[in-house]
Amino acid sequence: MPFLPITKQEMKNYGWDRPDIIIVSGDAYVDHPSFGTAIISRVLYNAGFSVCIIPQPRCDQDYLRFGAPKLAFFVNGGNIDSMVAHYTASKKRRSDDAYTPGGKAGARPDRATIVYCKKIRELFGNIPIAIGGVEASLRRFAHYDYWDNTVRPSILLDSDADLLMFGMGEKHVVEIASRLKNGEQISEMNNILGTCYKVKASEYEYLSCAECPAYDIVKQDTESGKKQYAIATKIQQCEHDAVRGKAVIQKHGEWIVVQNPPMPPLSTEELDAVYELPYMRNYHPSYESVGGVPGIAEVKFSIAHNRGCFGACNFCSIAYHQGRQIAVRSHESVLKEAETIAAMPDFKGYIHDVGGPTANFRHTSCEKQLKHGLCAEKKCLAPKPCPNLTIDHSDYLSLLRKIRKIKGIKKVFIRSGIRFDYLIHDKDVEFFKELVLHHTSGQLKVAPEHCSASVLSAMGKPEIETYIKFKKRFYELTKSVGKEQFLVPYLMSSHPGSTIKDAIELSLFLKKEGLRPEQVQDFYPTPGTVSTCMYYTGLNPYTLEKVFVAKTMEEKAEQRALLQYFLPQNRDIVLKALKKCGRRDLIGTGKNCLVADYKPANQKPIPKKKSVIRNKHKPKKK
Repeated sequence: MPFLPITKQEMKNYGWDRPDIIIVSGDAYVDHPSFGTAIISRVLYNAGFSVCIIPQPRCDQDYLRFGAPKLAFFVNGGNIDSMVAHYTASKKRRSDDAYTPGGKAGARPDRATIVYCKKIRELFGNIPIAIGGVEASLRRFAHYDYWDNTVRPSILLDSDADLLMFGMGEKHVVEIASRLKNGEQISEMNNILGTCYKVKASEYEYLSCAECPAYDIVKQDTESGKKQYAIATKIQQCEHDAVRGKAVIQKHGEWIVVQNPPMPPLSTEELDAVYELPYMRNYHPSYESVGGVPGIAEVKFSIAHNRGCFGACNFCSIAYHQGRQIAVRSHESVLKEAETIAAMPDFKGYIHDVGGPTANFRHTSCEKQLKHGLCAEKKCLAPKPCPNLTIDHSDYLSLLRKIRKIKGIKKVFIRSGIRFDYLIHDKDVEFFKELVLHHTSGQLKVAPEHCSASVLSAMGKPEIETYIKFKKRFYELTKSVGKEQFLVPYLMSSHPGSTIKDAIELSLFLKKEGLRPEQVQDFYPTPGTVSTCMYYTGLNPYTLEKVFVAKTMEEKAEQRALLQYFLPQNRDIVLKALKKCGRRDLIGTGKNCLVADYKPANQKPIPKKKSVIRNKHKPKKK
């Protein structure tokens, strides 16, 4: 099947005079199931609706390309929040954009969803507009905005859209489009699961729901205002459950934003149907002249087999977007996609990934959640695994074995993330063995993030002893099969709860473990996460206890430098940090010292290398 139309001529080729739905997106058009616009457009088309796409509009003529849609505009900011796409954690402007033709930044505006909706209102008047995607989903209530350093209102009001879809939107879009086609006004659609709508406060009829502190209260930059913001965050997180979640409301002046309970995850049959739609699995050919769209490179030969994550780290948005309940595809569906990939002319024999938000989750975390939902204020894996947790890799292992047997496939890798804190508690070691033997491409990336108990607690991560146990077993298995492979631990500096003393503790841990990270990720306060609430308020929203937050550039620079204490260019800042903390015992040339008290003559900066980690735990070659 050809690409869906992005030009008027392509629309005519389909035989349409104008489309039912126009999707406006902050990304280039890539017809691959790793891209939200591709999925939503294919789902709508499969349901019988004519769909055209306007990717990254820049001028009025772009919006007017197809005329007014018969039913509605569906708007998203792209695969990631447009502000994250444009700015680093230090708020510096990025020069590249993986979701733009040619990889160059600047093709989408800041706060793309808002800009697109306002322009649609200007050009088309009172036409139905529904917003979705990550940018809308995570900004559905009043939220702290790192780039403005203030609390902004719900993006539903900021954008002047009619409906907001949160979570994965396949069911949402078909229901909205169908009801519009049947003559229902979008202003009357106040009972669709997984959506937020707005209503005048004077007209709202209070029903059974959870009410957040109002926007006018949580936006106040005061101790009281921040406490109420933390309370609102807890309510929003706790009610985000498709089984037990209630409706949630938040007053914004004369308006009330109403969030209906989440849409249930797709069943296996429904998820199979979504991934078996006739995607072209590539970017639109019009981008070829500028080098294509870089974002396709990592996913073109990858397979998503699941959705959701019951790991639910506090700094991650996946659980608040996709949900904590796991949805999976059938073996048959995944194998069919693997065969499709194997038959592609540019396939070289390597499946880059068989994963998802967390690669090794193939079933619900426990039987209890199917009837009662996931626990509101508890985590399945942190600080220790729940006694009710079901730990079983047998189905995932069976799936991987089947893929390996497909003709034309040489290797099947797992790159999207293994939850080591789940894997290490599996009493059956078969999956771990085959992960090392067949599915690791030289390096296995895992995410301990830190070593300090207090910081890991603030992150919602397990204790560092879990990682140490996993690392020991990984290298034992690696050595037993005679392979030279390495663990690449992701690390984060300046997460709420991390003091300069915690950063020093992590530096000493890295030195002891023989790790030299060449990249360190500063904590990035993105909308909608528990960690961002901690960053803004200085409070843990679940306990309202105070949390230390490194906010100044100097504090952040010190923590980041300490994680790379071995770099000559970091010497002065590390010295200053150690002296400030009274840790002169770590200055010198001794075994446990982090930095010398003098600058070695003729020392040059360590050149950057492709590998992320140097590790002294190299297995010996046989």
